[in-house]
Amino acid sequence: MLTQLEKYEADHGCVVVMEVSSGEIKAISNLGRSSGKYFERLNYAVGEAHEPGSVFKLMTMVAALETRSIDTSYVVDTKNGKLYFYGKPVVDANNKGYGKINLAKSFAVSSNTGIVQMTHDLFAKKPRDFTNKLEAMQLTKPLNLPILGEGTPYIPNPKDKKNWSGIALEWMAFGYGLHLTPLQTLTFYNAIANNGIMVKPRLIKEVKEWNKTIERFNVEVVDERICSEETAKKMQKLLKDVVEKPYGTGRKLYSPDFSMAGKTGTAQKNYKDKSKKNYISSFAGFFPADNPKYSCIVVIHEPNQSVGYYGGDVSGPVFKSIAQKIYTNSLLIDTIEDVDEASDTTENEYNQYYVKARKYKTIMPNVIGMSAMDAVALLENMGISVHLVGEGKVKNQSLPYGQKLGNTKNVILTLGNG
Repeated sequence: MLTQLEKYEADHGCVVVMEVSSGEIKAISNLGRSSGKYFERLNYAVGEAHEPGSVFKLMTMVAALETRSIDTSYVVDTKNGKLYFYGKPVVDANNKGYGKINLAKSFAVSSNTGIVQMTHDLFAKKPRDFTNKLEAMQLTKPLNLPILGEGTPYIPNPKDKKNWSGIALEWMAFGYGLHLTPLQTLTFYNAIANNGIMVKPRLIKEVKEWNKTIERFNVEVVDERICSEETAKKMQKLLKDVVEKPYGTGRKLYSPDFSMAGKTGTAQKNYKDKSKKNYISSFAGFFPADNPKYSCIVVIHEPNQSVGYYGGDVSGPVFKSIAQKIYTNSLLIDTIEDVDEASDTTENEYNQYYVKARKYKTIMPNVIGMSAMDAVALLENMGISVHLVGEGKVKNQSLPYGQKLGNTKNVILTLGNG
């Protein structure tokens, strides 16, 4: 994340990685700029509630699908990329719209007009139905974390006339006029990856005293079903399309060898004062897409607009880098377990990745059958220089599987197809 913060001269940012099944927080980082340098400062991930922008379209889509009135094939007319509600425009990022498209494509291209039009069609006459669904999906309550400073989520209520307007519903549909912290947003994404089961983020696994466990924090289910498994599966597919479809806003994250799913977000800050307009760039999702093990959110505030500000450009690369790093370490440990057949299965594999990797970085892993990209990533992560011969998957390695590397830090991989 530091690289992206520096590249885009951003004000601050955060990243959180969570285990899908348990809610265990695997990594959390918060960096803010001071005197031109970045430091761990405020806990933005936990404490900073803000308008999420387009990453909230997932919540809107889930609420819509749960009405059972529409499906992802529902067609919306994005017209020329601009809709008006009470004289206020909703505009697509491409400034020209996408014509008539279904909801699946509207989500993948992140069409504001498409998502807003659908929301208006379904809920304009009964906006309370929409906010009721958001409430039922646990979006209006804090997570009650075991640390101080959690930001309070804010979802407008039609009953509150002071904070409800004629455009509140439509603006909420694409993530404006409401507030969530990055961790609250991630908890929802994690639930979708978990087939609709929402688990509480677990920041502390156990408390020890003199190597003796005195308190253990077990997996805590917040809601056994924030939506039907059918809806969760549909949204998993749409989140995958964001990355894999050629027109998806997350296409730059795509890798033919490793699947990721998620949603880009580019939220305007200070949009009521154009002279102070800025952006929040985000990406939230999970990986691997077909069998989610980890969810992740990256949020970067106020990137230099002259360099770039779209979520897929600013935050997306951080997500991809983290996903590939974890994936590469997973491959390394799988290989290590083959070499060290006598080693016990660890209770928590992820926490042992780096311990085992350090122990066995002197042993040549088996990379035969891997794609060239995965093999190179794994070996270079071990400090080995790789020379490739041919194209395709690895058919032969110059150093045999299980050999101690010693001072040898070079390997030739022969590739082939078939």
